Amino acid sequence: MSAGPAAAAPPLETTALHAFHLRHGAHLVPFAGWEMPLYYTSILAEHRAVRSGVGLFDVSHMGLYTVDGGHAAELLSRRTTANVEALPPGRVRYTFLLEATGAIVDDLLVNRIDPGTELARRFVVVPNAARAAEVEEILRQHRGPDTTVQRWNGKVALLAVQGPGSRALLERRFGWTLEKLGFYRSAFFPLAAGAGAVGGRLGPAFPEALERELLVSRTGYTGELGYEVFLRAGDADAIAESLVAGGAVPVGLGARDTLRLEKGYLLSGQEFHRDRTPLEAGQERFVELDHAFVGRPALEAQRSKGPGARLSGIRVEEPGAIPRHGTAVFAGDAQVAVATSGGLAPSLGQGVALAYLPTELARAGTELAVEVRGRRVPAHVVDLPFWSGSPARGQ
Repeated sequence: MSAGPAAAAPPLETTALHAFHLRHGAHLVPFAGWEMPLYYTSILAEHRAVRSGVGLFDVSHMGLYTVDGGHAAELLSRRTTANVEALPPGRVRYTFLLEATGAIVDDLLVNRIDPGTELARRFVVVPNAARAAEVEEILRQHRGPDTTVQRWNGKVALLAVQGPGSRALLERRFGWTLEKLGFYRSAFFPLAAGAGAVGGRLGPAFPEALERELLVSRTGYTGELGYEVFLRAGDADAIAESLVAGGAVPVGLGARDTLRLEKGYLLSGQEFHRDRTPLEAGQERFVELDHAFVGRPALEAQRSKGPGARLSGIRVEEPGAIPRHGTAVFAGDAQVAVATSGGLAPSLGQGVALAYLPTELARAGTELAVEVRGRRVPAHVVDLPFWSGSPARGQ
């Protein structure tokens, strides 16, 4: 018997800004089950807009969850490398959810949004789009009866406003005062200008409060001063248009990738896919060993003997030679790695790559070669990030 027809792929999901993307001429592509803009004008122009002014990203495809309840903090502490039980109100943590082997399942942001005056705690958790369902299932499996895990994609949208002009733009648009919202902190701000609490507050219920307020976190994936804005899906289009009218440039996934690569930030599915630990990825600063969590014994064992490989930055010496994901990396005549990420770093005008190198080769200055279009091109290991920019940005 002949095989039956292959099952049709499920339709791509779209965000609340789909019409906005079409109006602004976005080149749309499939990404993690969503139809998302790769670019609007050009990747290079959008990259430069973020580095020099302000860019607007639709990141509503990311997982958007609340984790609430008396044991919510305990759940998140047990399932991530962050001691979430010690996380103060209004703070945000970048952290990892691990396998028992210590390998990274996903990296995610955890926002504590309750005021700290009640026993129950409330968190907004943002995993990657491709891992969102998996993270949700893991949290549900491990939660206690007094803890709820709920997804809000479709009802809540998420905008990233990034670049040295981001604070000024948001303050002009909404009348807020963002000076005291520090790096990796979050608070609710009024949706309507002149509605009070312009300096931010904690405590409102999420997402119900988004009818009157926006949840703003000072985080980002670009290395620039930037903010993530959680808002009702129904408000997203109008607010996005008002930010563009105020000077923001719409930016797609292409520039999002070049911006994060210049900073050496990890990309799910490339720098990790249940195959690398935070120690191998050079992310020790996000592993808090003062609490019990799934994967901790494996990380402690790896730390005691030292990881055998280390995520490293590679800078190509020949102008115009651009490595890509999967590019072979050589030390002498031996292939020692493949690039997990690679591309042009527009701020440097050179090709760069990330790769897991044997620890003995992962020192800055080590001479290597990368294979580009069938020939080997000289390269060398550099300290991350590739591009630092202004010390004031992103701090």
